[in-house]
Amino acid sequence: MSVIEQYARVHVVTDDGPLLESHGAVPVVLRYDPESDPRHVRVALPGTRPLEWVVERDLLEHGLTAPVDSGGIRVWPCGRVQAVVEFHSGQGHSVVEFDSKTLSRFLRLTHVTAAQPVPH
Repeated sequence: MSVIEQYARVHVVTDDGPLLESHGAVPVVLRYDPESDPRHVRVALPGTRPLEWVVERDLLEHGLTAPVDSGGIRVWPCGRVQAVVEFHSGQGHSVVEFDSKTLSRFLRLTHVTAAQPVPH
């Protein structure tokens, strides 16, 4: 099975901690590795101290249509074209807006990859 890595841009709504160098549109990397962790995806945020969040795949998926939260991460739809992801930790608090199509496309790819048979 293949690792899926997709680059996206998010809009930083707020950043209470020193997680991101600047506000506005920033690049993130969405990563899914079905062999090491089939239930989660990783969201890597840039900054002076790069930060990577581990998010349940189902949480992101359900958050595209209704508000959900788990383990310091909240996801909810914002209008018809955006999804908001809120990250809380001892390191800070960040709220970012994703394009819903970007998240949907990435999540579809994770399901396709996860469904592929393992070669012998």
